[in-house]
Amino acid sequence: AEVGIVMFAFQICFLLFAVLYIVSYCIITRYKKKSDDHEDEDAVVNRISLYLCTFTLAVSGGAVFLLPFSIISNEILLSFPKNYYIQWLNGSLIHGLWNLVSLFSNLCLFVLMPFAYFFLESEGFAGSKKGIRARILETFVMLFLLALLILGIVWVASALIDNDAASMESLYDLWEFYLPYLYSCISLMGGLLLLMCTPVGLSRMFTVMGQLLVKPTILEDLDEQIYCIHLQEEALQRRLNGMSVGDVLLNKELDNIRNQRNKLERRKKASGWEKNLLYPIVMLILLTGTTISVLMVALNILYLLVDETAMPKGSTVSLPGIGNTSLSTFGVAQAALEIILMFYLMVSSVVGFYSLRVFEVLTPRKDDTTMTTCVNLLSNPLLKALGLDKLQLSNSPTDPESGKLSANGHQKTL
Repeated sequence: AEVGIVMFAFQICFLLFAVLYIVSYCIITRYKKKSDDHEDEDAVVNRISLYLCTFTLAVSGGAVFLLPFSIISNEILLSFPKNYYIQWLNGSLIHGLWNLVSLFSNLCLFVLMPFAYFFLESEGFAGSKKGIRARILETFVMLFLLALLILGIVWVASALIDNDAASMESLYDLWEFYLPYLYSCISLMGGLLLLMCTPVGLSRMFTVMGQLLVKPTILEDLDEQIYCIHLQEEALQRRLNGMSVGDVLLNKELDNIRNQRNKLERRKKASGWEKNLLYPIVMLILLTGTTISVLMVALNILYLLVDETAMPKGSTVSLPGIGNTSLSTFGVAQAALEIILMFYLMVSSVVGFYSLRVFEVLTPRKDDTTMTTCVNLLSNPLLKALGLDKLQLSNSPTDPESGKLSANGHQKTL
């Protein structure tokens, strides 16, 4: 019976990943720039990079949905503890999924995405025979040099900042010391990126939804505005027709005026409930979600300041297993609210990421996003996922099992 439950759980995991992979493939192909070539080596390289990006996006989706899936699974097991048909939904399955997501997230971030980026940019070494093999060889050489560069930077930084005997060691303890330290640094970067993007996204969400929805018409004459816009459009069109060579600025201004006219016409054609009911309801939901999120953050900060046992270093009690007790005070209602807030904050962080001027150029556009941009974009959700669930810095500078210095001893550095 246990073997059957394990096999059924494996099939469920495979089906979930297959669905994520198909959805990811549809999303990437929707935004990826269409290419005309189908047989040359550039097309093969783009196809391989597309598969790697699809796998990475599927892993990122799994990392996003895993925590809500864990909460829902816990509530289901509490509601139906003796049901035979959900026996496959147990703690070992959840822990296995977390381990798989962690493993594949690291694989994608440290191996697949750098490989896809260098593979797209490679052309083969000078003097060598052109082809896929030459590009693969150049890609592996670049990955090897990049790994040496990053490990060297980490080794020098740890030796300079923590000037002790353990930091001055050679690369002999690479696996037990420097790689975990590098991993903690990457997780810290993901956490900082998440903390930077989410507040910006929360404030930006109102503007974005205001652009997507139709605002109520209060003391506005849309017919007069459309008439004025139409006159401006005709005037610009006559100026362009009188020129032998089209002006770029005039064409851009004409496009902006046409966009304004389309928005006004959409507002005019919108129904009454869409203008007067949908917009206030959505804005009220956004305001409620933002308020609850800010209050929960403030309460958690206050709780951490007052109760020392809430900190990771002070907690000695292990968490109960899945299906044993509810982690929500108000049961299913609070669990549903937490899941809604998770997705709301996730969407806010994505909106905040593309609202920052540094990353604004990476905004994907339909049928006009290069594969290199796709690779850069997919590194962001992986970085955030690692920053969310893997930034665990111990207060002890040594590993309790082996007694050796671990990367967590650099807590004061990070």
